[in-house]
Amino acid sequence: MADLYPPIEPYESGLLDVGDGQTIYWECSGAPDGKPAVFVHGGPGGGTTPEYRRFFDPEIYRIVLFDQRGCGKSHPTIAEADAAGTLEAALAVNTTDHLIADMERLREHLGIDAWQVFGGSWGSTLGLAYAQTHPDRVTELVLRGIFLLRRSEIDWYYNGGAAHIYPDVWEDYLAPIPEGERDGDLVAAYHRLLTGADRAKAQEAATAWSRWEHLTSYLIPKPEGSGGTDSTAAEDLAFATIENHYFVNHGFLEDGQLLADIAAIADIPAVIVQGRYDVVCPMRSAWDLHRAWPSAELHIVDDAGHASLEPGITDRLVRATDRFGQCA
Repeated sequence: MADLYPPIEPYESGLLDVGDGQTIYWECSGAPDGKPAVFVHGGPGGGTTPEYRRFFDPEIYRIVLFDQRGCGKSHPTIAEADAAGTLEAALAVNTTDHLIADMERLREHLGIDAWQVFGGSWGSTLGLAYAQTHPDRVTELVLRGIFLLRRSEIDWYYNGGAAHIYPDVWEDYLAPIPEGERDGDLVAAYHRLLTGADRAKAQEAATAWSRWEHLTSYLIPKPEGSGGTDSTAAEDLAFATIENHYFVNHGFLEDGQLLADIAAIADIPAVIVQGRYDVVCPMRSAWDLHRAWPSAELHIVDDAGHASLEPGITDRLVRATDRFGQCA
């Protein structure tokens, strides 16, 4: 079974001014003259970690990681904008189109003609949207835990569907929401909390929202305080606020748009890796994507949930980058 490559450090990094008062963190590791690949992190609002470099052979790939607007090492973070009283303004310039433009600006800044796009969860959403907008700049797609940002997917995970599998964790997700609002749209209820005047309640809501995702991402849930469930209050605030902002705005996409526009990327080589028991992004979306895009290989991992670091999913992802690396 293929495993992650050994840990490596970036050979260069920086902050790129992308306009709107935003700068995004980027880094390059691996081979400076290697095959370019960009890792598109999840969330939205999640940020990158050093483990993400390890999905690629560092002797073959020029590995590009970046933090999307408002999170990770990009500035201002949501916590910084909140402290400065500019949260509303920061969210107004954080949309799917902005992130696609940021990726293009980064590609041009790094002097890359075209790159492999690798993304999971929200990273698969943004990766697909970017590729459909700039298909001539994408050599291959490696996608995991498919999220098409359809209303049905949002309702499944945030409005009660997944609660049938995790009723115990769901109670904690509901806890910040006033009892009188628990029968309505919970995403909208969370939005009122996360962007409301009571910032203590906003932080409480952010922690509950983030914890729900942390504790449902693995087939065998990881105990709190172990790897994969640790985050700071500032990270929770960025993650929950940005993610919720996208979801109340339908991802700034038409419902079903990524499937409707699949012809734009029909000829791009692609691998889709999906955990059969993914509760966060159920397999229905990966199946629908594969049916619309039959040339994309679909690999179903029968003993996995959502997380990229579950062994079976890691194996398939590394195998995909290894194979595409031979096309350099």
